[in-house]
Amino acid sequence: QVQLVESGGGLVQAGGSLRLSCAASGRTSTRSDMGWFRQAPGLEREFVAAISRNNIPYYVDSVKGRFTIFRDNAGNTVFLQMNGLKPEDTAVYYCAADDTNSRPYNSAGKYYYWGQGTQVTVSS
Repeated sequence: QVQLVESGGGLVQAGGSLRLSCAASGRTSTRSDMGWFRQAPGLEREFVAAISRNNIPYYVDSVKGRFTIFRDNAGNTVFLQMNGLKPEDTAVYYCAADDTNSRPYNSAGKYYYWGQGTQVTVSS
């Protein structure tokens, strides 16, 4: 099975940058579509970004131009580079991997494996 280990969260001032990473391991990890979701207190979990197994990226409109999702050369680690952070980006960020299904990239139901979450806090 696929296992995900996240890192890179932290506290940053508005306008700063963070890079989140998600290390994937398992027999199907290199064929997985990968996504990032976030959840702020009291709110629903929302889609942030995804990258297909063919390295096509997808983003929610609110992060376009600020966030970039990409893989390492081996395809075993997925990153979310976050620039120009805003207080409204504060949330727990989760990475996720699918099981080779055809559901939309922005739907949480597409993803079968989830990381533990990493806290991102952006101060004003």
